[in-house]
Amino acid sequence: MNDSEQNRKPLAAKTGVRVVTIAEDRDGQRLDNFLLGQLKGAPRSLVYKLVRSGQVRVNGGRAKAERKLESGDEVRIPPVNLVEVGEKAPPPSGFLQRMEQAIVFEDARLLVLNKPSGVASHGGSGISHGAIETMRVLRPNLNLELVHRLDRDTSGLLVMAKKRSALTELQALMREDRGGIQKRYLALLVGRMPDGVMSVDAPLHVGLRQGGERHVQVNPAGKGSLSHFRVLERRGGHSYCEVRIETGRTHQIRVHAQHIGHAVAGDDKYGDPAINKRFREQIGLKRLFLHAASLEFALDAGKTPYLLNAPLAEELGEALSRLG
Repeated sequence: MNDSEQNRKPLAAKTGVRVVTIAEDRDGQRLDNFLLGQLKGAPRSLVYKLVRSGQVRVNGGRAKAERKLESGDEVRIPPVNLVEVGEKAPPPSGFLQRMEQAIVFEDARLLVLNKPSGVASHGGSGISHGAIETMRVLRPNLNLELVHRLDRDTSGLLVMAKKRSALTELQALMREDRGGIQKRYLALLVGRMPDGVMSVDAPLHVGLRQGGERHVQVNPAGKGSLSHFRVLERRGGHSYCEVRIETGRTHQIRVHAQHIGHAVAGDDKYGDPAINKRFREQIGLKRLFLHAASLEFALDAGKTPYLLNAPLAEELGEALSRLG
């Protein structure tokens, strides 16, 4: 059976055995990500269990979750009974509407959100509905894949690919680090930053705290990371800045800002709790003041340019205006 519209419908309570032939635009996709797209609504843990137990077969044989599929491969997808594993409720209608309204760009290859703060890029770790899962509900006939991730607390541009070719080309541009994709953020930094551009070239190492929480530190053993901070305005003794990053490390802007003594306002992981409390009480800032404002890149080996923009979140604009 080929990968048809019928195969891509959201799961009912019970599915039958299916054999799906991998189309050309899925060439190179990981098996686990392919299955998550096919078994819409199934938890990630169930997908891995199906693969580990050998119930999923590729060309008749067992396969690992990270296997890269090739065009023409035949994938056996076993029956899945969601009632047995506790079927997840769909995202609330109000949330679906909010996410639909968050779309700022869409064409044949890409779908781009102005992701609200507080929404995870994808589900997991107790999060039922991330941005990618929600968009798959809103666009059930598309095989959407995340091109990159954005911190849950950060708002702004989140890019999803509709076609495998766009996903692989964009991810290759992401790996180029310095220049493949131009990334511009807006941030309110605590205190008075010096005029001009301050470049921070400091390696970052991701560690885990008790409970599995990620915590990033400047560490010589870490990966090279480069950020450029430029003050746009002075507001109430603080610095409203444009930040351009040449690498895309976890929590990069937040840790670099802390490293230079000007943490991002509202940062409950790397900032000062007392200062964050004052921001909450005085200007109503109840979230991280960090926004992914623009992305610039070109597909088709540089022939098709894209310039994507996401307006500053309303609550950040209001907090900024209260600073005076």
